[in-house]
Amino acid sequence: MAHIQKRNGRWQARYRGPDGKERTRRFDRKVDAESWLDTNGADISRGQWVDPKGGKTTFAEWADTWKATTAGLRPSTRARDIGYIDRYLLPTFGPVALSSIDYAMVATWLATMTSTGPKSWWDEKEQPSRNRRPVAPATAVKASQILGKIMGTAVTAKKTHSNPVDEVSLPTIEREEMRFLTPVEVDRLAGAIESRYRALILVSAYGGLRIGEMAGLRRGRIDVLRARVDVVETCVEVGGLLHFGQPKTKAGRRSVTLPRSVASVLDDHLATFTDANPDALVFSAPEGGPLRLATWCRRFWAPAVDSAGLAPLRPHDLRHTAVALWIATGANPLEVSRRAGHTSTSFTQDRYGHLFPEADGAVADRLEALISTVPQASGGDVVRMDGQCA
Repeated sequence: MAHIQKRNGRWQARYRGPDGKERTRRFDRKVDAESWLDTNGADISRGQWVDPKGGKTTFAEWADTWKATTAGLRPSTRARDIGYIDRYLLPTFGPVALSSIDYAMVATWLATMTSTGPKSWWDEKEQPSRNRRPVAPATAVKASQILGKIMGTAVTAKKTHSNPVDEVSLPTIEREEMRFLTPVEVDRLAGAIESRYRALILVSAYGGLRIGEMAGLRRGRIDVLRARVDVVETCVEVGGLLHFGQPKTKAGRRSVTLPRSVASVLDDHLATFTDANPDALVFSAPEGGPLRLATWCRRFWAPAVDSAGLAPLRPHDLRHTAVALWIATGANPLEVSRRAGHTSTSFTQDRYGHLFPEADGAVADRLEALISTVPQASGGDVVRMDGQCA
């Protein structure tokens, strides 16, 4: 029970928190002691009480605690998040007590990150002057989201009252124009790259597999007779170490049917470059072993792109190409979503919605072809849909 008593000329206020521990604080005035008890009592009754000592925990200390709770993340995601914490969050919030991080501080940090002024994010003593440039909106948003996650767990753990990130307006992310290849350009790229990776280009450009899914693809997951590839494993490199695992989402586990001509090239690849063991990697390094993306891009991808006259081009642009080609052939959002392994059709629409109007025109052309098969009434009158003559 809360109470106040005067000892040694000062007012001593005491209350017992929800954790069962008694807190004490001394004041020069009785009114201040009463106000402190009223505030904490109200917080306890509302379930918003925060341990006063917990609020003194610094962001850096709590970030270390938070990292220990992310063991279930994919290695690449965890490495990315820790990189954002080290580069963007700790320089500003690291030594600050959790209870002192408020809306104004977060809003100012976000503004300086995206600012080009003299007091920009990069205007730090430890940052070289040549790096004084704003970060991209997508980077600022991701950094803010990670900050929000960390502060959210601090609220849950009763280390602070609220999550200031919830009140901050994040920058708008402008979608970059995606790069799509035509079938002729795909063929040119496939012809320019080392022969052992020709099939990789075609499977990616027509099947839509991510580069990590290509690197993790095993022989036993390919059904050449049905021209089908089962995507169940990925391979990514994090900090110099290779990690094999399931796709990021449940939707990522999927089966993709390839055009017969692409399946034929893949069959030839298996016969020439892949061991007969079902667990053998379909696409491997020339010396054997899994593909390491950075090395592969430097040795094979970049020279082929330059030779084909397609620079600049990223491996992921082949996935964009596949989606664009599916849509061009009349695939609807649900079909595209399933083949691409998207979590929802809304994501497909958001990312590739601007391509569907062209598909809508293709539907109109097919409808016109269907209408042309309707027999005409005698005398040349066109039969209307209601069965009457126009």
